[in-house]
Amino acid sequence: MFISTATSRDEAERAATVAVLPVGSFEQHGEHLPLSTDTLVGSAIARRLAADFDLLLLPPVTISCSHEHAGFAGSVSISSATLSAVVRDVANSLSTAGVPYLVLVNGHGGNYALSNVVQESNVTKRSMLLFPRSEDWREARIAAGVATDNHEDMHGGEAETSILLAQAPETVRHDYTTADHTVPDRRYLLTAGMAGYTSSGIIGRPSLASAEKGHALLDAFSALFKGHLELLVAHR
Repeated sequence: MFISTATSRDEAERAATVAVLPVGSFEQHGEHLPLSTDTLVGSAIARRLAADFDLLLLPPVTISCSHEHAGFAGSVSISSATLSAVVRDVANSLSTAGVPYLVLVNGHGGNYALSNVVQESNVTKRSMLLFPRSEDWREARIAAGVATDNHEDMHGGEAETSILLAQAPETVRHDYTTADHTVPDRRYLLTAGMAGYTSSGIIGRPSLASAEKGHALLDAFSALFKGHLELLVAHR
C-alpha cells in the first residue's frame, strides 16, 4: 500500500511534528516501467522513512515538472510555479495544524524548483527538507551494490527498476532485461529534451536491476535520512 490508511485518530495519537510528502511525476519510463514510476519510487522511499522515524505520511503529488519528456505518449506536466505553490500550500496547512516540518521525498530529477522552495523556506527558520539528494543517491547505490552511477543511470535504469522490482514487481514488464541505453554526454538536455538522446525513453541499464538491490537501496536511504532529520529539528 503506497498511500497511508491512517485515520485522524491514528495521527492524533502519533502527534508527529514532521510530515513526509512524496513528489513523483507522470512521465514515460520506456516500455518496461509505468508512467507512474517516479511516484511509486518516491512513495516507497517516503513510506519507509515514515515507518522508521514515525512521521506523518502524506499522499503523493503525482504530476510535476516533466517537460523534458514532451513528445512521449502519456507524459503530463505542470509548471514549476504550480508545483512550488502546491508545496508551499501543503507546508502552510501543516504548520497551521501544528506540524512545523515538511520532508519532500523527490522521485523525479526534473523537479529542480523544489530545491529553491526548500532553500527559501529555511531562510528564517528550518522547516523543510529535500531528500534524497544526489549525494544520497550516490551513497545508497554504493551501499546497495548497484553497478551504475547517478549519471549513467539517469532514467528508467538499474536503480528505479530495482526499487519497483522490490516494492511493486507487478508494474515491471519483463523486457527490462533488454532495455539498456546509455548516453554519457547529455549537455544539451535542457534544449533537446529526452527525445534528443533516446528513442526508447531509457537512459540507463535496467538489465542490472534486482529486487535485492531495491530492498538494499531502501535500507540505505533510511540510514542516510537519519542525519538529515536530526539537522532539520536540531534547533527546536
